[in-house]
Amino acid sequence: METKRNEARAGLLYGIGAYGMWGLVPLFWPLVKPAGAIEILAHRMVWSLAVVGLALLALRRWGWIRELVRSPRKLALITVAATVISVNWGLYIWAVNDGRVVEASLGYFINPLVTIALGVLVLKERLRRAQWIAVGVGFAAVVVLAVGAGRPPWVSLTLAFSFGLYGLVKKQVNIGSLESLAAETAVQFLPALAYLLWLGNSGSLAFGAHGVGHAALLASTGLVTAIPLICFGAAAIRVPLSTLGLLQYLAPIFQFLLGVAYFHEAMPPERWAGFSLVWLALTILSWDALRTARRSRAAVEAAKAEAETAAVTESEAVGEASMPPLGSSEALSTPSAQPGR
Repeated sequence: METKRNEARAGLLYGIGAYGMWGLVPLFWPLVKPAGAIEILAHRMVWSLAVVGLALLALRRWGWIRELVRSPRKLALITVAATVISVNWGLYIWAVNDGRVVEASLGYFINPLVTIALGVLVLKERLRRAQWIAVGVGFAAVVVLAVGAGRPPWVSLTLAFSFGLYGLVKKQVNIGSLESLAAETAVQFLPALAYLLWLGNSGSLAFGAHGVGHAALLASTGLVTAIPLICFGAAAIRVPLSTLGLLQYLAPIFQFLLGVAYFHEAMPPERWAGFSLVWLALTILSWDALRTARRSRAAVEAAKAEAETAAVTESEAVGEASMPPLGSSEALSTPSAQPGR
């Protein structure tokens, strides 16, 4: 029991670490300026493969590669995942360095609602009433933000839908987080390396042109990508999915706070109204998820108790059936039937 409790505590810390790092990453991307968003993205792809490759080498986890190569469907899905996450990464880096941290945080706030919508549209899932209400409130929030800004929040929506599609594709591939990142960055590696070589030939490459420190920061984009993902993988196997679902809100909360308090981005009343609606939708969604998880646990415990009761009853019935009837010669010959013997 103590070991299980320690594992759960470690999983919680890993989860907080993963989402905390993702939430604080807007502090990192401005450090690698004047490199452009596409060059930063290319470095992230190249150096992530190097970091993940070393991690897999240390763990000696290579068996999944043979299985992946033998499955054209999985290879196609990995390629789609790599493309979608490239859009997500690139847009997020650009948004942060363009002073749109709050708008980017909105994308990850509404991502759970987009994931639910994709489940309905693509996987034909049926929603509970509370989930429908949450999606409706989230849609109203997007309308309020669009009317207030005079345009749809396209950065937020693109980030939310690209990450939602990424999660949908990853669910179909069904391989570990570290292995998945290795496969995706392997797909990204050659185009990213070709782009960096092209920048170098044209004299536009920022890597190495602004000192050793700047070059080291660009190289460390691999660590910035891989370390939170490794922590997330460690959390995912130790804590319930409901807990992980609640922890995911840490990242956009940190991003939002950084955008408002550190980067001093504007928050007019209509933006506060839109964010308030999004937070209301997420509150409804979280309440519904916790209630459903609690009911599921209660149902499992009730079924377990019923099965144990049935097993005891069956055992007693078998025992009674195996006893000889009183008065039979077999019964009279047993010590219990002849107390004085």
